[in-house]
Amino acid sequence: MPVVLVLLLLLLLFVVVVLAKTVRIVPQARAGIVERFGKYKGSLPAGLNIVMPFIDKVRYMIDLREQVVSFPPQPVITEDNLVVSIDTVIYFQVTDPVAATYEIANYIQAVEQLTMTTLRNIVGGMDLEETLTSRDAINSRLRGVLDEATGKWGIRVNRVELKGIDPPPSIKDSMEKQMRADREKRAVILTAEGQRQAAILTAEGSKQSAILSAEGDRESLILRAQADRESQILRAQGEGQAIQTVFQAIHDGRPDQSLLAYQYLQMMPKIAEGDANKVWIVPSEIGKALEGLGSTMTELSGIPKDVDGPRVRVDMGSSTPKIPDPADPTLSSTHAAVEEAIAEAKGAAIGKDSAAGASTPPVDPEVPPNQ
Repeated sequence: MPVVLVLLLLLLLFVVVVLAKTVRIVPQARAGIVERFGKYKGSLPAGLNIVMPFIDKVRYMIDLREQVVSFPPQPVITEDNLVVSIDTVIYFQVTDPVAATYEIANYIQAVEQLTMTTLRNIVGGMDLEETLTSRDAINSRLRGVLDEATGKWGIRVNRVELKGIDPPPSIKDSMEKQMRADREKRAVILTAEGQRQAAILTAEGSKQSAILSAEGDRESLILRAQADRESQILRAQGEGQAIQTVFQAIHDGRPDQSLLAYQYLQMMPKIAEGDANKVWIVPSEIGKALEGLGSTMTELSGIPKDVDGPRVRVDMGSSTPKIPDPADPTLSSTHAAVEEAIAEAKGAAIGKDSAAGASTPPVDPEVPPNQ
């Protein structure tokens, strides 16, 4: 009984091993290379596959997906004898698993070595500046060479990229100094252009301000003179009207010697108010003096002896002040003379500006100053 059990167990184990050797599961996007007695037998597609146990053997599992390989930086000498360090990235895909297995021992190492040699050949014909600015051209040429060389290996190169191009530290320092000097030069040029434009605008503003100030002063003086002239005319007319009114009042009142004596007595306190009048003596003959003064003033022209006659008013004209008409020929001629003098002054100023502009050579704002 134990012997039968052992045999059953051995048979079961054998069946399991045979099934394991017979049934092979290949993942998606993979390909299995089957060899029979060391010779290529066929390729297993993705999924469940049946092989002959102990006769067929799945030697390799090839990945059919696109792969990305980054190679370490490699020193490359340019045409102007400068050593630059370039690292690359290759995107490739296995299209023929059989060729990738039997045509090349290690296609990853082969692609790496081919990339380095081709890169040295391409960059060796360029100087440093061309190398730094021709990444697309280098990528295209490198991809063409690699795709052509790896076609027989069952590999298709889809894309080649240069991750970095690092020149020597001394060259980097020189390039940074050159770039800094160029930027400082452009900054100085822009600053000078800005200062020039600012000076021009400031001068133009000062000129316009001076012109406007002069015109304002001129208008102010003209208006002030006209106002003074009209105010003097109105003041003179007012004084004339006041004199005429006083004269008419005196004429209407028909003054006699009693009124004059009364006015004389009213003026005496005002005469005594002066600072220089310290002592005032009133004579005893003041009555006789007033009587004599009245008799003397009666004989003066304009003061009639007889005040009982009829009153006749003197015609003094209109009492409304007469303002000079702007259309007065004298005032018009004065204004015309002022305008002509201003026009001559403006013409002289424009002639001076034109002569100054002609003596100064034109400057092109687009052309920077000589460095």
